[in-house]
Amino acid sequence: MPFAKVRDIQMYYEIHGAGPRLLCISGTGGDLRQKPNVFDSPLSAHFEILAYDQRGLGQTDKPDIPYTMTDYALDADSLLDVIGWEGCFVIGASFGGMVAQEFALRSPQRVERLVLACTSSGGAGGSSYPIHEFVDLSPRERALRFLQLSDTRLDTAWQSANPERFAQLIEQMVEGYVIGANESGQEIGARRQLEARIGHDTYDRLPKLQMPVFIIGGRYDGIAPVSNLEAMHKQIPHARLELFEGGHMFMLQDARVYSRISAFLHDELDQA
Repeated sequence: MPFAKVRDIQMYYEIHGAGPRLLCISGTGGDLRQKPNVFDSPLSAHFEILAYDQRGLGQTDKPDIPYTMTDYALDADSLLDVIGWEGCFVIGASFGGMVAQEFALRSPQRVERLVLACTSSGGAGGSSYPIHEFVDLSPRERALRFLQLSDTRLDTAWQSANPERFAQLIEQMVEGYVIGANESGQEIGARRQLEARIGHDTYDRLPKLQMPVFIIGGRYDGIAPVSNLEAMHKQIPHARLELFEGGHMFMLQDARVYSRISAFLHDELDQA
């Protein structure tokens, strides 16, 4: 299994595929053992993808110290040094989109094109829902709250009309939560990651981003709402915004998403 010494931690990472280099930064609780992951997506056929477990998560070290968004950005920068990538495309989803903003602001020379998915800038641009409030809930309670927020279409009327489907969605999410649950440091690492996002605020610095940026999200996302995406779009000089049919998990809900991402990264979006 590939591990790298990244700053003060041992980090787990994987590289697969061939083509232009693409760094993928995962969201809250991201663990490459969870399926499907980015390597199971259509992007794997078009890019050389580098993905990793962020500090506090998965098979990466989980020190019991405060984590900051700066830490996460510097981790990404250090990992590229270790791998030997000078520059690449970058995609960050949800919490990973927050990290990607910080990374692109601190290391703009490394980011050729940037995709920000279902994320928020914080500050005057609006924050994503404070899911750190879920940290003390049981996995089932957390899944229930997350599902209700992640797609505003899943209201009580929908749940009543689709009880079996809703129960299935909850079970799928709980299964993801329990991966590695008994491993040392798992609980504290997850808590530390959630704490790091509380102070996230890149809004006033976003105009400094000069690379092409593609902001994408779901129309029914109650965690990173459309208004937050629109706020980022107005702040970033070379940004495009596109909405898809789905909620916070829109990348699994709308079949068009990956073809649009690929077109943007290949600078073919207007022709796609």
